[in-house]
Amino acid sequence: MHSLLVKAALLLLALSSVDGKTYERCELARTLKAAGLDGYRGYSLANWVCTAFAESSYNTAAINHNRDQSTDYGIFQINSRYWCEDHKTPRSKNACGIECSQLLTDNIGVDITCAKRVVRDPNGMSAW
Repeated sequence: MHSLLVKAALLLLALSSVDGKTYERCELARTLKAAGLDGYRGYSLANWVCTAFAESSYNTAAINHNRDQSTDYGIFQINSRYWCEDHKTPRSKNACGIECSQLLTDNIGVDITCAKRVVRDPNGMSAW
């Protein structure tokens, strides 16, 4: 019985964990540049790297709960009220058409695509 409980606990832990990564600054800069963010919509690579640092300290698994019942997810802290669906935020718009959990992995391709969508809005980087 004890062995079964231990296995069940390990399974739950494995299912609930998020594969995240904390980037080094230069590694993130190379990744963002390769994804076409340097100069995207007039924002420099430095703008993107500084935003990621200010929002998450380069941590892809960062989560922040806000007072308005929304949550910010991932390396860019993309908000569930407007940009992704977490099935918890009332009146979510999900303008990026993604699950918020996709923003928490070590693969930041989805984060980059959604960040590009964010800056195409009239507020641009002011959304952060």
